[in-house]
Amino acid sequence: MAVPKRKTSKARRDKRRSSVWKLDAPQMAKCPKCGEFVLSHRVCTNCGSYDGKVVLKQADKKEA
Repeated sequence: MAVPKRKTSKARRDKRRSSVWKLDAPQMAKCPKCGEFVLSHRVCTNCGSYDGKVVLKQADKKEA
Protein backbone atom coordinates (compact mmCIF):
# COMPACT_ATOMS: atom_id res chain seq x y z
CA MET A 1 0.00 0.00 0.00
CA ALA A 2 1.31 3.49 -0.85
CA VAL A 3 2.22 5.68 2.08
CA PRO A 4 3.20 9.38 1.90
CA LYS A 5 6.92 9.95 2.54
CA ARG A 6 6.40 13.34 4.19
CA LYS A 7 3.67 15.00 6.22
CA THR A 8 1.51 17.38 4.15
CA SER A 9 1.93 20.88 5.57
CA LYS A 10 -1.08 22.86 6.78
CA ALA A 11 -0.52 25.50 4.11
CA ARG A 12 -0.47 22.93 1.28
CA ARG A 13 -3.48 21.11 2.71
CA ASP A 14 -5.49 24.31 3.15
CA LYS A 15 -4.53 25.59 -0.32
CA ARG A 16 -5.93 22.43 -1.83
CA ARG A 17 -9.18 22.66 0.15
CA SER A 18 -9.77 26.39 -0.27
CA SER A 19 -11.81 26.38 -3.48
CA VAL A 20 -13.77 23.21 -2.73
CA TRP A 21 -15.86 24.59 0.11
CA LYS A 22 -17.00 27.87 -1.46
CA LEU A 23 -20.76 28.14 -1.86
CA ASP A 24 -22.45 29.99 -4.71
CA ALA A 25 -25.15 32.53 -4.05
CA PRO A 26 -28.58 31.54 -5.39
CA GLN A 27 -29.23 32.81 -8.91
CA MET A 28 -31.74 35.64 -8.97
CA ALA A 29 -33.80 36.65 -12.01
CA LYS A 30 -36.07 39.65 -12.58
CA CYS A 31 -39.79 38.99 -12.75
CA PRO A 32 -41.00 39.93 -16.27
CA LYS A 33 -44.24 41.43 -14.89
CA CYS A 34 -43.21 43.48 -11.86
CA GLY A 35 -39.40 43.56 -12.14
CA GLU A 36 -38.72 42.27 -8.63
CA PHE A 37 -35.84 39.84 -8.10
CA VAL A 38 -37.05 36.25 -7.66
CA LEU A 39 -35.29 32.89 -7.29
CA SER A 40 -35.22 31.00 -10.58
CA HIS A 41 -38.08 28.54 -11.20
CA ARG A 42 -40.17 29.97 -8.35
CA VAL A 43 -43.46 31.91 -8.25
CA CYS A 44 -42.99 35.66 -7.78
CA THR A 45 -44.06 36.58 -4.26
CA ASN A 46 -44.86 40.15 -5.28
CA CYS A 47 -47.27 39.63 -8.20
CA GLY A 48 -47.90 35.84 -8.03
CA SER A 49 -46.86 35.10 -11.61
CA TYR A 50 -44.74 32.28 -13.02
CA ASP A 51 -43.59 31.95 -16.63
CA GLY A 52 -45.66 35.02 -17.61
CA LYS A 53 -48.92 33.61 -16.21
CA VAL A 54 -50.70 34.54 -12.99
CA VAL A 55 -50.59 31.50 -10.73
CA LEU A 56 -51.45 33.00 -7.33
CA LYS A 57 -54.05 35.67 -6.78
CA GLN A 58 -52.67 38.41 -4.56
CA ALA A 59 -54.95 40.18 -2.10
CA ASP A 60 -55.08 43.96 -2.49
CA LYS A 61 -52.40 45.57 -0.35
CA LYS A 62 -53.79 48.22 1.97
CA GLU A 63 -51.36 50.94 2.96
CA ALA A 64 -51.68 52.03 6.57
